[in-house]
Amino acid sequence: MRARVVAIGKSTLIAVVPIVLALVVMGILLAALGRDPFTFYADMFQRGLFEWQGFQESIIRSAPLLLIAAGLIVAFRASLWNLGGDGQFLLGAALTAGLAPSLLDALGVWPMLLITMAIAMLVGGAWTIIPAVLRGRYGVNEIITTLMMSFIGIGVANVLVKGPFRTDVGGVARTDVVPFDERFPLLFGTRIHLGFVIGLIAILAVHVLMTRTSLGLRMRILGASPRAALHAGLNPLRLTVIAFVLSGALIGLSGSVEILGVQGSFRADFNPAYGLLVIPLVFLARLNAIGSLALVIVFSVIQIGGESAAREADVTSDVLLVLVGLMLLFMAVVEYLRVRRGLGMAFVPPEVADRLRPPGGEGGGGAQAGEPRPALGAEKAGSR
Repeated sequence: MRARVVAIGKSTLIAVVPIVLALVVMGILLAALGRDPFTFYADMFQRGLFEWQGFQESIIRSAPLLLIAAGLIVAFRASLWNLGGDGQFLLGAALTAGLAPSLLDALGVWPMLLITMAIAMLVGGAWTIIPAVLRGRYGVNEIITTLMMSFIGIGVANVLVKGPFRTDVGGVARTDVVPFDERFPLLFGTRIHLGFVIGLIAILAVHVLMTRTSLGLRMRILGASPRAALHAGLNPLRLTVIAFVLSGALIGLSGSVEILGVQGSFRADFNPAYGLLVIPLVFLARLNAIGSLALVIVFSVIQIGGESAAREADVTSDVLLVLVGLMLLFMAVVEYLRVRRGLGMAFVPPEVADRLRPPGGEGGGGAQAGEPRPALGAEKAGSR
């Protein structure tokens, strides 16, 4: 029990340190721009966390992000890079917005909600099949293929809204609007909609899947070593397809949740780029679903509060993107130092350490002279 508490404490510290460092550096940048960083941060947390209306907005913003985080965790735990989240998100959103009005007229509210969410999941999952097969059967790098599919998906979503789903409103191509009263129901008299519950259930379900089921164990074995998975009698191609399709389905569902919970329609060139924004949060949480849940809500508070604080400080809201970039940078630095320390040579490159280490392996607790050093990927997999 004590070891588990210590491990949780270390993981929390590793996640918190990059955030704190990013906030410090962002404060310096704000001061250089002639803004008071303390006032900026006070406004940010007051609006996004402590004001009831602002906190509700933060929870609403977190709904699609939780689904994207759940989808990314499934892929990343299997060591698969699904970087096509934006395309999957927008396809789910475009099809939901385009089909919802006609389904609403024909079937009513709840059948429309269920069918559009199912369609969004299907298209999001289907959009990952090509990268999955190319990776599983031919070893093609999925970073390239998912990015290419994302680019195509973004284009297809805009073709749909500018073509068969188009309704001109004020000269802007967009779909028909789903009436507010016929979207997701609101919870307990607040502005928080059912989509948050869906996102919460999804990320908790992914936690159970990856930690308590045989399928999750097989995916983690695949992530640790595809060769080991093959020798264990597993089917790497099948597991790759399952992981990719499940990941894409959850991300596609996030697009549907955004339309049915907030937007109500899809306009041309709409792209909040949530897919790329969630990636650093998932890695800050070390691919842990519960940690990702907490970080997504914190990030939503920063986003909602930061947009208000940026207006008050008369600076562009792009400073929030800089903040995300700083988090990712410091996360990489912290991870580098952690891995180096775990290898026994905190600040010395491994090849130099091997030459400097005396026979017998003294002075670093690492591998003895002549013994192979463990692969970095194996060390990371063990740390999970």
